[in-house]
Amino acid sequence: MNGTSPDESPDSTTQRIDSFNGEQRVYFVPLRWWKDAQDSMPSESVEKREILYTASCGSSYGGPMKLINNIFNSDILFDLRREGDALQNGETGEASVSGRDFALVSSDMWLQALKWYHDDKNTEKGVKSFSAGGVDRGDVYPVQLRLSVLQETNSLAVKICKKDNSVECFRRACKIFSLDSEQLRIWDISGQTTLFFESDVSNSKDCQQQADQEILLELQIYGLSDSIKLKESKKEDGSTQQTNGITNGMNGGTVFRFGRSNSLSFLGKAGEAGTLGLTGLQNLGNTCFMNSSLQCLAHTPKLVDFFLGEYSKEINLDNPLGMKGEIALAFGDLLRSLWAPGASTVAPRTFKAKLARFAPQFSGFNQHDSQELLAFLLDGLHEDLNRVKNKPYVEAKDGDGRPDAEVADEYWRNHVARNDSIIVDVCQGQYKSTLVCPICKKVSVMFDPFMYLSLPLPCTSMRTMDLTVMSADGSSLPIPLTVNVPKFGKFEDLHKALVTACSLPEEETLLVTEVYNNRIIRFLEEPTDSLTLIRDGDKLVVYRLKKDANNSPLIVYMHQKLEEQFISGKSSPTWKAFGIPLVSRLCDVENGSDVENLYLKLLSSFKMPTEFFTENLENPTEEEATDKTDTDGTTSVEDTNSTDVKETTESLPDPVLRLYLTDDRGNSIEAEMLKEKPVNKSKRLNVLARWPVKELDVYDTCLLSSLPEVSKSGTKRPQESVSLFKCLEAFLTEEPLGPDDMWYCPGCKEHRQAIKKLDLWRLPEILVIHLKRFSYSRFMKNKLEAYVDFPLDNLDLSSYISYKNGQTTYRYMLYAISNHYGSMGGGHYTAYVHHGGDRWYDFDDSHVHQISQEKIKTSAAYVLFYKRLVD
Repeated sequence: MNGTSPDESPDSTTQRIDSFNGEQRVYFVPLRWWKDAQDSMPSESVEKREILYTASCGSSYGGPMKLINNIFNSDILFDLRREGDALQNGETGEASVSGRDFALVSSDMWLQALKWYHDDKNTEKGVKSFSAGGVDRGDVYPVQLRLSVLQETNSLAVKICKKDNSVECFRRACKIFSLDSEQLRIWDISGQTTLFFESDVSNSKDCQQQADQEILLELQIYGLSDSIKLKESKKEDGSTQQTNGITNGMNGGTVFRFGRSNSLSFLGKAGEAGTLGLTGLQNLGNTCFMNSSLQCLAHTPKLVDFFLGEYSKEINLDNPLGMKGEIALAFGDLLRSLWAPGASTVAPRTFKAKLARFAPQFSGFNQHDSQELLAFLLDGLHEDLNRVKNKPYVEAKDGDGRPDAEVADEYWRNHVARNDSIIVDVCQGQYKSTLVCPICKKVSVMFDPFMYLSLPLPCTSMRTMDLTVMSADGSSLPIPLTVNVPKFGKFEDLHKALVTACSLPEEETLLVTEVYNNRIIRFLEEPTDSLTLIRDGDKLVVYRLKKDANNSPLIVYMHQKLEEQFISGKSSPTWKAFGIPLVSRLCDVENGSDVENLYLKLLSSFKMPTEFFTENLENPTEEEATDKTDTDGTTSVEDTNSTDVKETTESLPDPVLRLYLTDDRGNSIEAEMLKEKPVNKSKRLNVLARWPVKELDVYDTCLLSSLPEVSKSGTKRPQESVSLFKCLEAFLTEEPLGPDDMWYCPGCKEHRQAIKKLDLWRLPEILVIHLKRFSYSRFMKNKLEAYVDFPLDNLDLSSYISYKNGQTTYRYMLYAISNHYGSMGGGHYTAYVHHGGDRWYDFDDSHVHQISQEKIKTSAAYVLFYKRLVD
């Protein structure tokens, strides 16, 4: 079935739901196979009414059913006469079945029968299988058919012309339809021929068309065996016709598409072979994230059966939270295309257009997150297919001491009263959420539904961080320090590690800062802040300060020095920032003179030895006579002789150290600080020190400017590994809510950072597990490359479920994975899908190929799809 266009109206959508635009495909299959398949199908799925057609003389062509061969034309001509209702109430006519008896069934019925039949045969053989994916296709080749409806004889006139078909396709059509040793009988179980007659009557009234007007239809022959009433057992190329275990005559079928067409449209090529469901999705431009999620859903049990069936009957057009059924229809069309016999790569343009219309965040061609797409799609499908037309108002009640089982069932009944769809049936579970107030100990218990589990990755390794420790009294030089902290720890973990590493005495405290461009850009003071906010390339400086009972404000010194710049051959002195800011307390500072003395005291440890300074002034080296580049990237012009110093300093009005009050960015807020002027201690004091070159020579600016990064870039770390069960345990671990996620306590009547605990209560048939590899914050984006070891055949969650509600099993089998390779910005998504037995396939956009089961566990695994096992 074709999808609706993006700009179609709601009325056309409604009409399509009712009639499917008259393009329902009908499959032509051996009747004996259909009867065998019925034995494997649920009784409620078996059709109760069939109409018989028999081949007869072609009155419109004036002759019996025959093959006319001549040099200019070769036609197959016959009539299909309607004999009326044949089999009713599920009755069978065993004696009537022969090699020339065929059945017309709808695409929904055929695909479901094929799946049930195949699964039934595999069950007998002890083969694990849960979808039609294990059924191989035979040949797919097109034949064009010309039909006209003969109302007076209640029959279809059939004409197959060689001019409409290739030689090979016409030759095969001859083998199917021109054998006259036995009468050809066709049992229409689909009911589509009746609609076709009615459509023709309506069009005859409107268009006054002639009774014998031909209508060109597409006929697709699906793997029809050349062995029907023939002695040939091989094709022309000598290869043996194979059915891959599908017996009892099911080595092919023919597909009629009922609906008028003005052009020839082939769905496959002669000799094309493959496996049902192994169809790639074309990348439309950074749509691999979408293709990955779609392939996982397109191979999800129950969803496949549902969307290959009459799913349109459950579309809810009136749901204000839905999308008028358009997302469900677009997804259903796409899934049917992926499971169509003979399908090649599918371009999901219609689905992408619908997606962009209802979810603008996925419009355009930027890369997105496959899990975010999956979450939107599952929610959208649920709302479009919600069986509840009028949602009742329900109010969540507190447990009030009632048993958890009673409260949980009440929550679930209330949920299903408003939300009832195939998505809820298959994909939704329930967890218990417990909140405890840290003040009044009020306990609140809720039982909420979930569509998937988002599990953290609690990697076991620690994070190594390099920092610089500075004294706040000038007693020592900067000291590099390395500490180990939990990778996903808090700032308080870093503070504890620093206290231990510094052997910090009781009378001292630590101030941790981040320095960038020679100034402090932030103070790390909040104990609950996550350490993931600190990037590997950051430069952290820790200041050791004396504890102060009076909470004296801080004073922060920044430095600038004169630098010669040559513009158009002319020298131009410029102030350039350098060095690490120096920090101390203002407890003993009263005026500008005290500010300068404290600054010089903090610098005292950076003074060059006297003998070194004297020797180098008298005998400058060649290196010292050239520009020197500091480790922070700034270039300073150092004086090399007294003549240069004299020329440089004489050209400046103030060749002495001067201090200025500034803001925290180093921008001056007032004129030079006067030595006699009192200091305002009401807030943090930021001071800029400007150095003439001559006076700065007595200090080692290299020591003052060297800062290591938290973690040196390019360092290769061993791959981390964590069990899926550890991820689940971390998800279920009790933890306090964040400061931005406070809970309103009904006992305290205040917002509190409550203690939260989650427990699994009800597990769905399809369990989707999202591994939280991506972390986003105000300062950074990061991807975790940890290898997660997850079970394939037996994920046993029985020890993690809080309530055993009579469910027979809590064991699951993996059937699909959405993978993400690469970094945050330039990654690529693929999907791995299980196809019965030990067979796995890699869906990489339009490329589909088999992959060894041993290779599907990688650090790229992002979303895992599990199916509950049946004991």
